[in-house]
Amino acid sequence: MNYADLFRATLPETALEVAALLVLVVDLGLLRKAALKVRVAVAALLGVAGCGAAAWFLLQQGTEGLSYQSSGELLLTTGGFTAAAQVGILVLTALTLLLLIDADFTHHVGEFVAVVLMAATGGLLIAAAQDLLVIFVGLELLSLGLYILTAFAKRSGKSAEAALKYYLFGGMSAAFLLFGFSYLYGLTGSTNLHQILLMVYGWNASQTAPLLYVAIVLVAAGLGFKVAAVPFHLWAPDTYEGAPAPAAAFIASVSKVASFALLIAISTAALHVFDDGPAMPVSPGFLVSWSLILTVLSTASMVLGNLAALAQTSVRRLLAYSAIAHAGYILLGLAFFSYSSRSAAAVLYYILTYGLTTVGAFGVVAVVERATGSDRLESFLGLHKRNPLLAAVLLVLFLSLAGIPPLVGFWAKFNLFAAVLGVSAGPVPFALVALAVAFSAVSLYYYLQVLKRAYVMPAVDESPMKAHPVTLAVLLGIAAAVVVLGCFPALLEGWIANFVK
Repeated sequence: MNYADLFRATLPETALEVAALLVLVVDLGLLRKAALKVRVAVAALLGVAGCGAAAWFLLQQGTEGLSYQSSGELLLTTGGFTAAAQVGILVLTALTLLLLIDADFTHHVGEFVAVVLMAATGGLLIAAAQDLLVIFVGLELLSLGLYILTAFAKRSGKSAEAALKYYLFGGMSAAFLLFGFSYLYGLTGSTNLHQILLMVYGWNASQTAPLLYVAIVLVAAGLGFKVAAVPFHLWAPDTYEGAPAPAAAFIASVSKVASFALLIAISTAALHVFDDGPAMPVSPGFLVSWSLILTVLSTASMVLGNLAALAQTSVRRLLAYSAIAHAGYILLGLAFFSYSSRSAAAVLYYILTYGLTTVGAFGVVAVVERATGSDRLESFLGLHKRNPLLAAVLLVLFLSLAGIPPLVGFWAKFNLFAAVLGVSAGPVPFALVALAVAFSAVSLYYYLQVLKRAYVMPAVDESPMKAHPVTLAVLLGIAAAVVVLGCFPALLEGWIANFVK
């Protein structure tokens, strides 16, 4: 391995790590006795600057990636959908840090921002990884940071409970994933993703080892936890409810983008091997098994996520079950994935726009929670009178999550479902798309339950609900982006197309 090449390939991750260390030095050394608001603002701005530097380095990279010199096996990818996902991770991380400016759940703001940046580094590695060991290191770097962020509200019992549950489920999922990886290595003798798929593809039906299917199930279980797919979703409602709002926004957005970027990489690599594999009768069993597992996870997530959200009285838990349902929609796109720019662009479009909308939604919930002390539905009563701008942001974001045109959420669903039908117009994908559309209509009901309280039901308290100017500006910017990208979907589609070709 040429370590100069390794350093150049990981310059974005290095920039985030340097920014994390700088935040700690400034906060704990220079601003130790400063007011909390000053420390929060400085730490957040330094973190945003680190994300900007990482994005600059990212956009300067080529598309050659990083390979082992001896074997030529690809270790990290650069460019393509990887770069688009990594830019999305950095943007969402920066928005999360800006929403931290009005937070008061901890006095250890330097440590919080540093952990966010280090977790984002793990997200960047996951999106670029092409080796099982790098994938696992990136996932654990991200996951350990998320466990810490969930427990950061030390005065909250819910935060501690959520972190413990998240940690226990996360440890179990890591064991499943690593066990699956060990089987893949034992069967193929390689940790490189492309080499594993190429070797497995070359097996005919009589050579296919039963342990291969065990490995596929274990890997799917480990990655299913990361994206909160049913039945690996049990951590999500408690984590979304108990974590500090900026941490919940980070988990709901950055973690999802990184994990789904990895799933795109696996699907793309599998289909690339299928296209370029050996010209001999082979068993496509591993492809069928992978697609079948994703289809089952997708269907279960769409059904349970939407139905469970109907019964929620906590908006945070509502967003958690909503996230499970959206994970189901995205998994449907991956279950019927083609090695084409359309499939990759459709999935990327969905995860990036969903992440942006979710960060804004948690920002609104955080403001309401600070003003009322609760995230219950009743806390949103009369919001349009207490803060009209905040209510307008809530309206735009929730209608976008429901997929109402002309907001960006509608185009995300439309592109994804069209891509699924473009791969196969058979009865199974048609039925699954019809099911997804039906449950999207169901989701409108529970989103409207929140908006009904914000706009229709009488307010118990009509006193003004104040939001920090920076927080309000960020939320208005997110809402404006949702509207503009919905009215002009070619803007984001064209940007993604520049990466995914």
